[in-house]
Amino acid sequence: MNTVGCRWWLWWFGLAVAEVIGGASGGSVTHDGRSLIIDGQRKLLFSGSIHYPRSTPDMWQSLISKAKEGGIDTIDTYAFWNLHEPKPGQYDFSGRKDIVRFIKEVQAQGLYVILRIGPFIEAEWNYGGIPFWLHDVPNIVFRSDNEPFKFYMKSFTTKIVELMKSEKLYAPQGGPIILSQIENEYQNVERGFGPKGPPYVRWAASMAVGLDTGVPWVMCKQDDAPDPVINACNGLKCAETFVGPNSPNKPAIWTENWTHYYDVFGNDTTKTRPAEDIAYQVALFIVKMNGSFINYYMYHGGTNFGRTSSSFALTSYYDQAPLDEYGLINQPKWGHLKELHAAVKLCMQTLLYGRQNIISLGAQQQAYVYYGDKGECAAFLVNTDLTHSAVVQFQKRTYQLHRKSISILPDCKNVAFDTAKVSSQVSTRTRQPAVKLDSPGIWNEYNEVIPVFEDTKWRSNTLLEQMSTTKDVSDYLWYTVSYKPKSTEGSKSVITVKSRGHALHAFVNGELIGSAHGRSRNEYFTLETPVALKKEINSISLLSIMVGLPDSGAFMERRVAGLQTISVRQNQADEDLTNYQSGYQVGLLGERLEIYTDEGSNKVKWNNFGSSSKPLKWYKTKFDEPIGTDPVSLNLGSMGKGEVWVNGQSIGRYWISFHTPSGVPSQTWYHIPRSFLKPKDNLLVLFEEEIGNPLKISVDTASITKVCGHVSNSHPPPVAYYIRETLNRNVTHRTEKQKRRSRPKVRLHCPKNTNISNITFASFGNPTGNCLNYNVGKCHAVNSRAFVESACLGKNKCSVPWSYKGFGGDPCPGTLKDLLIEAQCQ
Repeated sequence: MNTVGCRWWLWWFGLAVAEVIGGASGGSVTHDGRSLIIDGQRKLLFSGSIHYPRSTPDMWQSLISKAKEGGIDTIDTYAFWNLHEPKPGQYDFSGRKDIVRFIKEVQAQGLYVILRIGPFIEAEWNYGGIPFWLHDVPNIVFRSDNEPFKFYMKSFTTKIVELMKSEKLYAPQGGPIILSQIENEYQNVERGFGPKGPPYVRWAASMAVGLDTGVPWVMCKQDDAPDPVINACNGLKCAETFVGPNSPNKPAIWTENWTHYYDVFGNDTTKTRPAEDIAYQVALFIVKMNGSFINYYMYHGGTNFGRTSSSFALTSYYDQAPLDEYGLINQPKWGHLKELHAAVKLCMQTLLYGRQNIISLGAQQQAYVYYGDKGECAAFLVNTDLTHSAVVQFQKRTYQLHRKSISILPDCKNVAFDTAKVSSQVSTRTRQPAVKLDSPGIWNEYNEVIPVFEDTKWRSNTLLEQMSTTKDVSDYLWYTVSYKPKSTEGSKSVITVKSRGHALHAFVNGELIGSAHGRSRNEYFTLETPVALKKEINSISLLSIMVGLPDSGAFMERRVAGLQTISVRQNQADEDLTNYQSGYQVGLLGERLEIYTDEGSNKVKWNNFGSSSKPLKWYKTKFDEPIGTDPVSLNLGSMGKGEVWVNGQSIGRYWISFHTPSGVPSQTWYHIPRSFLKPKDNLLVLFEEEIGNPLKISVDTASITKVCGHVSNSHPPPVAYYIRETLNRNVTHRTEKQKRRSRPKVRLHCPKNTNISNITFASFGNPTGNCLNYNVGKCHAVNSRAFVESACLGKNKCSVPWSYKGFGGDPCPGTLKDLLIEAQCQ
């Protein structure tokens, strides 16, 4: 076996040894202009973001294991300041907040850790991770050369660093942490702080380095990151947008390669980012920028439990990542990136220690060639043309380069991977009702109390700013006023409310008169609705609602939200109520009594389920845990807007009534981790702000029920083939077995404990479309289904090669042929 093949075998052997030892080996961590250097060895690392509080501890082992199987070397996570320090100096590292346990689980599986302390993180997380109590510190200015903020930021950063040191989790101590981050995308807002911005950057860098972690620090999106802090890139196309390291001794690092686009309520312009595009940009970053570290944000997004999401962000987070919200493998993204990682690592030593030469192959085609000292050769053939394929000559061989693609040749001869050709299966996730909650007899309801002026204890003659008033203990703030109209013609009255909150419900004399909401964060919206006022005193109660706090921008501590103006129009004359004496109530009575818990639900009198369609209702029922191990979710498609709890734990906000422009809810299913459940009698409680029908709610299970594969003769052989055959230069004549191994294959793999139960489609010929929309073409081998059934039925996984022999010969000579198979898993 040649040197490259030997190194490849040793790399796999090293992984096996790490698994046996059961932990990532520590060591010194330095860097040069090429890469991070761990224990004296340059490293080319693929990383995946998994945030510990967006999943549950019982999920961590599986998530990390699947990431490792996908070729990930490193797990990246933020430290969440507002979770860990809910009150000044009082820390919480329990349950989903147990960052030490999470990092030790990563270590146990032989992977490294990137710890992004921030402590401002953005991350579509409530208040960008900053605890709201910081808002009330006198004279504070967040993320600026401001002494109060720097004091608390340093205090928390030091707390996390000392915690990691005490658990010996930094690499020089034998732990897995090889890199840390301070601040987060500060360059986006730095100019807004004027002369207070640059000194803050220098202070943050100096403070972090002074904590003596023994590992390098990075600042993402900070092109002027002070030495020795490494400047890193975030974005979709860092090979094209990154200015590069700001010092010759710093490596090119990509801290956030976005695998999707985060979603917000009411938005359907989000597009799924294709696996081909992610792979292309990764390979381009490696060769064009000499990139040696790429982190996927997110590799698993998870769930924004409770009230942790930022303004308008969905409860489900990055569901289209390689591992979906539930932790299921999302194909083809997971598999295509796994093949990419394996192909790149075939070239790793030559990439990191070899000499690069760039050869023009055409107007928009280049070869990035790497030569090792012992004759090794690896090449990346790049076609940057976005619309046209190209045929090129490289080292006396002909290669077809698809549009916007990179072909990886670990031996400068044979293509091990093509970013544009997906050979990984496509999986289809479905949800099946496991428990239907359609009987009125199992539901109880409780009407939330609508406060009036006399009920409130907090009074003001001016409208109060909502965030400063609620202190983020609730999404809800009640405004109440007693109002007597000047005119007796109440039927012609119109109430107008302008708000910078996110939603609003208006009640007069206990009856709902109208609702409104914004469509994006920090946006003004207006509620204008007619109302029949009594001649005497009228009780006006306005419920102003936030759906998460802001998570980005300069001067976050100065942001305002809530009601801005209130007026009543009668007979074409407006009466301004903005400065009336008003009463306020923070939160709901049901929240204060915690009626979503077993203990709290006994504090109020619940009624039998009724048919009255009134807003502001609490609903409760009980259900048994679905059988099996499939992930569980709640189908809330019949509800409006509110929050939901299971056994006292909030699984997040729902907003079914906020439809996207295409007319569908932004999110219908809400994840219930199995660790939240008991075998029997699980308490389900919902607070419904609008009008919902709980009788159509169901507890569903999610699973992969269909798998599909699509290859053509132009697909490169599986990367594993290179390990066994291609790099062995001693082979002069290939046996039939070796030829079969080199053929492209449709590889189908059902989830654990399921088998292929049915072949729903199979065609060897020229089927039209792809795995999402297909049909038999004019060329079709008539025995396609029978041959595939004999190879796959009843098996958990199978492999069907592109082969004339298997399908009874060439069904249409002279026609390019594909093989497309779809199967059901059961």
